[in-house]
Amino acid sequence: MAEQKPNPAPRPNQGLRRSTTHSGVIHVRTYQSGQYVLIGNHLAQHHALSLTAIGLAAHILSVPEGTLVDIRSLTLRFPEGRDRIAVALRELEEHGYLRRVREHTREGRLVTRTYAHHLPCQQPQKAASVSGAVRPRAVPSAVVHAADEVQEPSPEGDQPAERPADVPVAAPAPVEPPAPVEPPAPVEPPAPVGSGASETPVPEPQPEPDPRHEEAACLLSGLRRTDERLTLSARDVNRLAPSVVAWLERGASPAAVHRTLTADLPLNLKHPAGVIAYRLRELLPPPLPPAPAAPRVTVAAGVRRPDPFQDCDGCERVFRSAEPGRCRDCRYGVREGDGIACAA
Repeated sequence: MAEQKPNPAPRPNQGLRRSTTHSGVIHVRTYQSGQYVLIGNHLAQHHALSLTAIGLAAHILSVPEGTLVDIRSLTLRFPEGRDRIAVALRELEEHGYLRRVREHTREGRLVTRTYAHHLPCQQPQKAASVSGAVRPRAVPSAVVHAADEVQEPSPEGDQPAERPADVPVAAPAPVEPPAPVEPPAPVEPPAPVGSGASETPVPEPQPEPDPRHEEAACLLSGLRRTDERLTLSARDVNRLAPSVVAWLERGASPAAVHRTLTADLPLNLKHPAGVIAYRLRELLPPPLPPAPAAPRVTVAAGVRRPDPFQDCDGCERVFRSAEPGRCRDCRYGVREGDGIACAA
């Protein structure tokens, strides 16, 4: 029997670097000629940022300038929800890695620009918003990579720069004298109480409500009796009522409109007002054609129509005659029970 030799020891993988550590991560570094981004350890190992915020910062630093990084674009790009992405952006903004500034373009539009900082910067204090002011709507923000070094605003930035001595100063334009102000018109005194002028304002006549509009509103409000999913708000009822009035004006009955709006509804009905508006717009019937005229009765040639019925002036019997008068028996004196006719 031949001697069995043990299997030789496996050769180490020449592509991997051996490490003396018994646990933990081992870096397998590969040279990359391009398509990479440099991220500092202050960001990758940040103790206060969440993992979502760190990963989102790495993505923002890797994209080219001009890429949209608003909440809507990032939600379409990553599987995380809108709330998690909004919280991550807020974390980066609080720790100085992200800054959103509203600027005016040359066309005069107000846009929101997002500055991504490779080093955390100090966030400027936001000005207090004026009470009652309307906040303008901004377009989606685009990423702009800022420099690594953050320059603090100079306290003398608001002061005008000194003009060099060799630059000639233009003479100020002549100021025109202000135009004379006209005196205000005299205010007429109010009429005395005892005068004939009426003190109470006359109420303006209110327009009468359209009965078709009320009928359409009642029809739309009653759709929930057939299907609870067709519960509409008062605003939707007033908005869709003119479309129902158009159906009624074209000859459609309320039952036909109700059947059109409630038949074959989708199982997953999320927007009932949109479904009803679509059906009222797309299934609108054409106007009814004019009613056909009654056929004209013509008398054929050679056919004599019978005389109309008349009441006899003598015996009040009904007989046919072209003109009213006496019947034949009363004209010729025929008596009942007598077969002999005598001249009247």
